[in-house]
Amino acid sequence: MPPSSVVVLADDLTSAADGAAPFRRTGHRALVLFEPSTALGDGVTAVDLGTRITAATEAAARTRRAAGAYAGADILIKTVDSTLRGHVAAELRAALAGSGRRAAILAPAFPAEGRTTAAGVQYVRGARVDASEFARDPAHPVRTADLARLLPEAVLLEPDALSELPRLVAEGGVFVCSARTDADLDAVVAAVPRPEEVLWVGSPGLADALARHRTRTPAAPRPELPPVHRPLAVVGSANPASRRQLAALRAVAGAAVHTPEERGTEPASLLRELVEETRRAVTEGRADGLVLTGGETAAAVLGALGATGIELYDEPEPGIARGTLYGVRAGAADGRPDGEAPDTSGHPDTSGHPDAAGLPVLVKAGGFGDDDTLVRLTTLLAGGTR
Repeated sequence: MPPSSVVVLADDLTSAADGAAPFRRTGHRALVLFEPSTALGDGVTAVDLGTRITAATEAAARTRRAAGAYAGADILIKTVDSTLRGHVAAELRAALAGSGRRAAILAPAFPAEGRTTAAGVQYVRGARVDASEFARDPAHPVRTADLARLLPEAVLLEPDALSELPRLVAEGGVFVCSARTDADLDAVVAAVPRPEEVLWVGSPGLADALARHRTRTPAAPRPELPPVHRPLAVVGSANPASRRQLAALRAVAGAAVHTPEERGTEPASLLRELVEETRRAVTEGRADGLVLTGGETAAAVLGALGATGIELYDEPEPGIARGTLYGVRAGAADGRPDGEAPDTSGHPDTSGHPDAAGLPVLVKAGGFGDDDTLVRLTTLLAGGTR
């Protein structure tokens, strides 16, 4: 591993981007990859393992392999959803075993989005996550808010007990740290004298705290953001927050939106249709920048465009990542052989990104943001560098 390497292992694309974005903000180069690769440069590599949609056994196997491959990273982070969706316990145990780390510190709070942890119980805007809208998620409902129930072997630590962390980490084990504020998360990070010995497990809140403790000077240069004239919002999330954001965006004159809403078809078919519509919009030049909502939707869309990852530019809002498509093979988005020119006949404008190389994108988890988030992000994308 190169010096100053940070690796983020995530269960979906938005979690990978959210985990890497805070490090981009503190000066590190940050790549989000759709497949594991050990050919790393100096900076942050976040990998979407795609385990949110798999069975727990497969999720654990993928996570353990990836943790073993990246075991030499200076900082190793396993992201978890801040509302505890997905295979939280299975993936934590697999990552700890694969990494060879002495201890795992789990701090899933994300105060900027109203997700907090108190006495080992996870809350969203003051409600237990298993009594919130996330318990009714049609794809990944939350089963429990109680981290002691998820991880019976874990030791629960409140903010006033963090002085015990150095001794506990030296002895090994799994430690769940409650946090209500960003200052609480900063204190968790500061309490560990040798962070390379720990598997860090958390949401963007913990990644943000770790990034604040690893500011890079001078900062790595940012990738260039091409101008966007035809932004397209792609909404695949069924979360109520996404539905409200979508309604607000549709009320804006001229806003371009793709969504599987109200088509009366099973989810996999809806996703395939949504992906194909988006791919055609990009390859035909009708869209030259994307706002993607929902991790599964974002991964499927970018995979269809032939990308192997995203090079991050910045984090314009908490938990939201902006960047450009990385590793796109010429012709991959529309099935043309390498180097073959696109067929522009009958298309309104193909001067954008017919191969999707360098395409500007914003990615957002379905439950993040307020009602006007999609309006702001689409406006930001069209406005270019901020």
